[in-house]
Amino acid sequence: MSVTATFTVSGMTCGHCVSSVTEELTELAGVTDVSVVLDSGAVTVTSDRELGQDEVKAAVTEAGYQLVG
Repeated sequence: MSVTATFTVSGMTCGHCVSSVTEELTELAGVTDVSVVLDSGAVTVTSDRELGQDEVKAAVTEAGYQLVG
């Protein structure tokens, strides 16, 4: 079973930002794919389990950005 969730991340301005967020989210257990749209800050995460808001927020914070909402 695949679960897809979309989050909004603020503070990303360039490709390096995208790489940092992608890297941190990919390290979460069960994550199989991360897709980032830099212009809107939309981050779509595909995983084999439902991700908790807190763990996603922690990963985004670790990368140096903020989860919106």
